[in-house]
Amino acid sequence: MLQRTRQASGHLPIVGVVSDVFKALADPTRRAVLDELQERNGQTLFELCARLTTKHGLASSRQAISQHLGVLEEAGLITTRREGRSKFHWLDTAPLRAITDRWPVTHDDERTTP
Repeated sequence: MLQRTRQASGHLPIVGVVSDVFKALADPTRRAVLDELQERNGQTLFELCARLTTKHGLASSRQAISQHLGVLEEAGLITTRREGRSKFHWLDTAPLRAITDRWPVTHDDERTTP
């Protein structure tokens, strides 16, 4: 597990957060998992595997999807809660806001091209 030094404010440095988010988003299977959670939040591993197979044609093992979920959780893109033997997963877009805050989208009509 990746260990990062927290800033004096107690927050992780923005560079580490952004780097983890980009790494997590680089994989098409992880993007499909996020798409599924966007469509229907609070799913278990079993539910996600079934939806990924039927909707996206992904035949990944539960172990592989579980590893993808771990990367997404470490990047802060999903949160989890255990209820008995089940673990539920929710989409968390806060790390994406950190990226857009760092590089805000501008809508200038006076854009110049090099």
